[in-house]
Amino acid sequence: MLLGPSASTVPRDNIGTLHVVALSGGKDSTAMAFRLRELHPETPFIFVCTPTGDELPDMVAHWVRIGDRLGSRLWPISSGKSLDGLCADYSALPNWRQRWCTRRLKIEPYGAWLAEMVKHGPVVSYVGLRADEPDREGGDYAGIGDVDMRFPMRDWGWSLADVLDYLASIGVVIPRRTDCAKCYHQTLSEWWFLWSEHPEIYADAEAMEARYGHTFRSPSRDTWPAALSEMRLRFAAGEVPQSRKRTTQCRVCTL
Repeated sequence: MLLGPSASTVPRDNIGTLHVVALSGGKDSTAMAFRLRELHPETPFIFVCTPTGDELPDMVAHWVRIGDRLGSRLWPISSGKSLDGLCADYSALPNWRQRWCTRRLKIEPYGAWLAEMVKHGPVVSYVGLRADEPDREGGDYAGIGDVDMRFPMRDWGWSLADVLDYLASIGVVIPRRTDCAKCYHQTLSEWWFLWSEHPEIYADAEAMEARYGHTFRSPSRDTWPAALSEMRLRFAAGEVPQSRKRTTQCRVCTL
């Protein structure tokens, strides 16, 4: 099942082209969306996101604020499944080797929706990849005819510093977490934050580990225990892991 805006509800320009801005809510796609709106106020952009059903409340509120400021709602595109639903289907948790979460929840639904839209005319899809990350690709949608993938920030020569400066200049603050609340990519400090600020979500993640017999974290990742139930005991005892930036992350979720 594919959920998303229908061809009859999305505007096209005067030559019949649909202009789609793929917007995760991360710093890059958010900066791109606002700058495109500034540069091309006459273009009938539509803004879409691919929720997983596992976003933190701050992230959901952020999507609403973005839509309000852009003057256009963010259209969700979904397979009809949430992260929890996929875990039940696979009887497993996503991990470094089983990265079906991003593919099934974001890449495939967006590709399927684009394929539906091109049946009614050409589509331009704008993706938030920067000029300082030339090796990254914007999704495997080459097989969909009449979809023109564009990377405006590369055309503008924007680096990470440009993105951050621009967001500051327009007063947009990106939430601390823009990906799933329960993700194998996240750091110890992010798990501590989840336990501290959203104990009910942490408890759900802990229950999922018990249900499927797997852990989100790799047992060999560091000296901390992999199981969230064991980490909770250390958190509750007052241990606070050192905050650090991720060395890897799900870039589709955090663009």
